[in-house]
Amino acid sequence: MSDELFYDTNILCYAYDRSEPEKREICRSLVSRIFMGKQRGVISNQILVELYNALTRKLGVEVESARVIVESFIISTNWQKVDYNHRTVIAAINISRTFKTPFLDTLIAETAKENGIANILTENVANFANIPGLDIRNPLSK
Repeated sequence: MSDELFYDTNILCYAYDRSEPEKREICRSLVSRIFMGKQRGVISNQILVELYNALTRKLGVEVESARVIVESFIISTNWQKVDYNHRTVIAAINISRTFKTPFLDTLIAETAKENGIANILTENVANFANIPGLDIRNPLSK
């Protein structure tokens, strides 16, 4: 498996969250490094959808601004975009049931694993903890 980092939605959201200045600074730095080409990051279409939803519903970002933010991830060649298929969904259902993990997080994990990525950057370590074959990292823990 690759040493690339798959970014969970919460890390991307904090980069735009003005209500969490400490988390924003850390996540903004991580996200900026990728946009500037100093590193490569991996996201899925699911992450893009969740990001748009969180920006507009949770963070109160205007629809047009949220569209521009999401589109910037889409057009950036420094962000690898991966997706899942029907086999991924079945695997995520089974793993979610077996390990009692949240389904959408399990779908993220299975999408990453199917694309050869074992490292996930997230604040929600507990949601991924029981899923086998992953290295979960929280850049916000001290």
